[in-house]
Amino acid sequence: MTLASLAFANTLSATHQLILIPKAKTLPPKNGIASIAHGDLLASVLKRRDMKAEELAKSPVAANAADGTLVAWAMLDEKKDAFAQQVVVRKALQLLLEEQPRVLGIHVSGATAQRAAELAVYGAWVNGALLPVHKKKDERKPLQKIELYGCSDKKPFDALKAQAAGNLLCRELTVLPPNELTPGAYRLRVKKLAQANGWKFEEFTMPKLRRMGAGAFVAVAQGSDPEDAAIVHLTYKHPKARQTIALVGKGICFDTGGHNLKPSRYMHNMHEDMNGSAVSLGILLAATQQKLAVNIDCWLALAQNHISPKAYKQNDIVKALNGTSIEVMHTDAEGRMVLADTLTLASRAKPDLMIDFATLTGSMAMALGARYSGVFATSDELAQRAVSVGRQSGERLCAFPQDEDYEPALDSKVADIKQCTLDGEADHILATRFLKRFVEHDTPWLHVDLSASRCEGGLGIVAHDVNGFGVAWGLQMLQGK
Repeated sequence: MTLASLAFANTLSATHQLILIPKAKTLPPKNGIASIAHGDLLASVLKRRDMKAEELAKSPVAANAADGTLVAWAMLDEKKDAFAQQVVVRKALQLLLEEQPRVLGIHVSGATAQRAAELAVYGAWVNGALLPVHKKKDERKPLQKIELYGCSDKKPFDALKAQAAGNLLCRELTVLPPNELTPGAYRLRVKKLAQANGWKFEEFTMPKLRRMGAGAFVAVAQGSDPEDAAIVHLTYKHPKARQTIALVGKGICFDTGGHNLKPSRYMHNMHEDMNGSAVSLGILLAATQQKLAVNIDCWLALAQNHISPKAYKQNDIVKALNGTSIEVMHTDAEGRMVLADTLTLASRAKPDLMIDFATLTGSMAMALGARYSGVFATSDELAQRAVSVGRQSGERLCAFPQDEDYEPALDSKVADIKQCTLDGEADHILATRFLKRFVEHDTPWLHVDLSASRCEGGLGIVAHDVNGFGVAWGLQMLQGK
């Protein structure tokens, strides 16, 4: 997917222009365009709408200049958090990008100019590119060029472009239909990405996983025909790296629920149940393009949860890779099964930190809705860091407990552990307690339950329902921010 080129301009010639104003600026302007770009027009728009200038920090406006240029204005309040700033920039961009311009002009000024430029350019990249659709005639037009005026520091934009590429890869994979992104097709895509980016590529196929004794993963994947599921391991190394981070992603390409079949309302969009793997890939791609000085082990659990005579059933008992026997309680709790063996493999490599991403539980969505994702950590310090990075990145996380006294609910009379309970209470917490059984060597670990992977109407800087939540956050975690 091609991102729009970025040009640093002395004047703006684009027919679609975004003017970002710092909160301290006095309006209406005394000196017209010398004070604020298209300031006279803005003054008349505010007067006509009976708006105060400060309201632009929540509600951007747009109008046509005399020459036909469509101009949008927004105000950036540096006292607001990253998420609030992203939202106002996204709203302003939407006023312009809905006309699908070829060139977008961005004008920034004042003390917040650099921050405003970075937000606006990144927002233009992630919202100006086109995600795949399958229409007979696609008349959409991608943004091709960005003109930026008023910003002097060019260095941050290379890193932001890499982050945008990671976000778009995540979203592109997530929206693909399930007949196009089967586990086998996904594996081929990942192999091509590995070749293009110099990653070491390794696959643990179903025959290999059976020989290894990865019964939790195999139980879920055995119901599919063909048996094209696999755990894919990608490796990125940097010569100056001082630590290794493991990224683990749930990649269920379609989730029927298995024998505990989902009703149609809850099966819709289950091709997006592989979003955790796409987040991991997006982070890996962006980190590679940024040449981050960190080693990354990326583990993708790619499978489908189908109903068939071979599919696993309630009351089956399976043995995981680490020898733990699991009593299957509900076949729709497949995500924690495929992650169990994948986390064991990842933790056996003894990374300095392991982060898994998964659209794992409905109970997390019930707890938080679609505007936050939940996070669990092996220490309070790690949880605080995760939440803090969420505030900085605009991808907000809420930390949840995983205390030991939750675990008796998973006690089994016939196996070492139950996969889940049938009452559903605190399932996001019980799922984490379950997964913890499969993390070896006391590996520092973060589990991110992606309740915010799809948010109707967009979230933060991204206008699309499928927003790529986790890529920006994960990149900052890799950099120790």
